[in-house]
Amino acid sequence: MSANKSVWLEVALNGAAGQAYQPLIPISVDDIVADGVACAKAGAAIVHVHAFTEEGQPSEDVDIYSRIIEGIKSQCDAIVYPTLGLSGSIEERFGPIEILSQRGLLDWAVVDPGSVNISHTSLVSAGADGLLYPNPDSHIRAGLQMAARDGWKPAYAIYEPGFARLGAAMAATIENLKTPIYRIMLSDNLLFGMKPSERAVEFYAQHLAETAPGAPWMLSGLDANVEQLIEPAVDLGAHIRVGLEDAPFGCQRSNLELLESAVSSISRAGRNLASVEEVRALS
Repeated sequence: MSANKSVWLEVALNGAAGQAYQPLIPISVDDIVADGVACAKAGAAIVHVHAFTEEGQPSEDVDIYSRIIEGIKSQCDAIVYPTLGLSGSIEERFGPIEILSQRGLLDWAVVDPGSVNISHTSLVSAGADGLLYPNPDSHIRAGLQMAARDGWKPAYAIYEPGFARLGAAMAATIENLKTPIYRIMLSDNLLFGMKPSERAVEFYAQHLAETAPGAPWMLSGLDANVEQLIEPAVDLGAHIRVGLEDAPFGCQRSNLELLESAVSSISRAGRNLASVEEVRALS
């Protein structure tokens, strides 16, 4: 990455873990919109959201997502994109994304290229099961075909190194597909992939250069403190994602505070933030 290339900054506002693990996440549409607008105005070109019912339960309701996306976009320009359902059929998982695209609300959407066990250290100690996050090849292929047809950018979460290999191989088979972004997933306490460290970032920088040469990639995690890695990651060519979805569970800082800290780190690394127009132009 050249020294003058700008950095994409994403904020992940809430997440599937819910308020039991992350008490400060926004849940209501109004609160999600307010957080998204504040972070977009502070430098986030990209906003990732999960939807919840009025009772605080995770939801894939397309109308709730529409209200969130439209609410943020009515006050500022940003790439706002939803999560993907954790399970279900292709139709159940990608149906909301298809409808949002038909409504003209999508720049990006999630297509995760692999399946993974997501277990927390506390669950292992208690002898309890974690979460199986299944993404069969047929689901990945269907998501990428939809992305190519409808013109949105796939956002890959790379929980394990093999996800990048499968994602790159599958992307290469789809005509007219926008280049996916490869978001490396690190965690301190969830037992997938690698723990946050400069060694992990260096490994992924090399792995992605070999596996998906030229594709954009991003530093992120779940239950992860990656703040100390932002400057070395940017030096290696990474874009950056922060926010309460990714932060250590029980984080006592707001999305805006986490974002502002990342903005400072990117500035110290001698880089500028990419505008929404720049991100779209490279998508």
